[in-house]
Amino acid sequence: MPGSPWGTPSSWTPPTCPATWPRTSWPPSSPSRCTVRSRGSSPPGRAPPVIEFRGAAVRTDDDDARVLLHPLTLTLRERRVSVIGANGSGKSTLLRLINGLLVPSEGAVAVFGEDTRTAGRAVRRAVGFVFTDPLSQLVMPTGREDVELSLRARRLPATERRARADGVLRRFGLEHLADRSIYDLSGGERQILALAVVLAVEPRILVADEPTTLLDLRNDARIRSLIAGLDQQVVFTTHNLDFALESDRTLVVDDGRVVFDGVPADAVARYRDLASAVRDGRR
Repeated sequence: MPGSPWGTPSSWTPPTCPATWPRTSWPPSSPSRCTVRSRGSSPPGRAPPVIEFRGAAVRTDDDDARVLLHPLTLTLRERRVSVIGANGSGKSTLLRLINGLLVPSEGAVAVFGEDTRTAGRAVRRAVGFVFTDPLSQLVMPTGREDVELSLRARRLPATERRARADGVLRRFGLEHLADRSIYDLSGGERQILALAVVLAVEPRILVADEPTTLLDLRNDARIRSLIAGLDQQVVFTTHNLDFALESDRTLVVDDGRVVFDGVPADAVARYRDLASAVRDGRR
């Protein structure tokens, strides 16, 4: 993108290794760089994904012009990023900026150097989005048809599309449910199917908005296990603080602001403090 303030994906510079990061090679080949692999990280030689917020803010379009997300500047490179906060705090707004479902009212968001406002189609090819309620995402009568619909973007022949859909369903353990109505599936099966539909086209980043909220403990564990095993960078919101602790970095969102950004355990402690303050009438 000539003249873009974001640069290009190839201009990304790996970060200096903090002492707490897992290492696959040490000492580094140069004093300021090293190869790091955190949970589900990219193979050596491939630059980690980069999501950039530059003063990105979101306001409503009505007369009140309420601020949903205050100006935010940060870069997300970690393989697993969790976002926690109360209902209505701005978590979902933040996530929807990443793949262009929302564009900022001011500032900008870019993925791999592509601005979500001017290159929305390219960004959406790179970033898959899973909604809280899978029925808002599953639009065909059966799971097989939903996966095939997702694969139409690849412009494959019908026979190859069917074969690939079958392969995706097998990968997620859904082949025995391929031709069952989505309304006959359990909540966990629907959420796994929604993941399969999004991942069928192999996005480089997965964004998941509270993917375990509607699930029982068993299916919660299944979804968390599936996400942990993905090659993609994953950014997710959750109210399950144990799930948040499984990430590499956690953002705490409160009243439209990121009020903490760092180690998951510290973020969870900060979120508990905020909740206690509300309960005790201190805020």
